[in-house]
Amino acid sequence: MLAAVVLAGCREVRVQTLSVGTTSVPGADQILVVRNPDDLSKLGIHAPVHFKGEFGVVLLMGPHDRSGYKQIIESIRASDQRVRVVAFEQEPADGGEPSPSYRTYTLWIVPNSVYRRGLRVDVVTPSAAPIATTFLP
Repeated sequence: MLAAVVLAGCREVRVQTLSVGTTSVPGADQILVVRNPDDLSKLGIHAPVHFKGEFGVVLLMGPHDRSGYKQIIESIRASDQRVRVVAFEQEPADGGEPSPSYRTYTLWIVPNSVYRRGLRVDVVTPSAAPIATTFLP
């Protein structure tokens, strides 16, 4: 699945949604910038990211103790100062089964050519309630 991110100057960049799933790494909702394989591995995510030419952005949501939750990404919008992701988690229709604690994740692969130190990344719900914020280091 590809998502288009439009940056300043109407330049279009392809951002690849490489992976979605779950991880048992503890914590709360957060958005992380991943610049090396060790940091990605610490999250329990194994994906073929080519860190010489790209970086990862991981949205972690949860934790949950019932199976079946998944992330839905409604939109990604970008300017030269901020990226805004609208996302939410969908509960399992059947209520799920008891499970060990886990978090859902979405991993995006972004070309290094669009990396802008200090760029703010906000994740909000469809009703604009904040979920997580980070800045590109």
